[in-house]
Amino acid sequence: MLHLGTETGSRTTATTPAASGAPAPAAATGRHGAEPCDLVTVPARQGLEAVDILRRGADQEAVGPVLHDGACDTLGFLVPPGTAEAWDVPGSACTRTDGRGLRIPAEPPVTGSGWLLPPGDDAPVTDPAALRAALDQAARLIEAADNCR
Repeated sequence: MLHLGTETGSRTTATTPAASGAPAPAAATGRHGAEPCDLVTVPARQGLEAVDILRRGADQEAVGPVLHDGACDTLGFLVPPGTAEAWDVPGSACTRTDGRGLRIPAEPPVTGSGWLLPPGDDAPVTDPAALRAALDQAARLIEAADNCR
């Protein structure tokens, strides 16, 4: 998994919605380093499917910078801060920044990782609602493909 160190707070894997019931915040925009981010980490296979789904969708801007950690075979989607509060997608983890950690970096923040989709000058982070839907669709596609064997 992508672990970003102490500057990002704790890693959580939520299985139920946050008690507050508040929706995840809308996607933030800004130049490198301008906005803090949370990080949603998923298995690479599901993440790659989700990236394809997001990039083929009507809103191709729904996917922001994506990290690839080849050693752990995971993808990390940068999402708005506070996303971890309501993240409830099984099989994924959301790392909180608590408003003080990871910002959109020009270089991958984790040794051994690289950008699958690098950040642009004013790249938005991935919209959590769009990511949630794409990950769900990707899981169904993977399950269907695996059942055809």
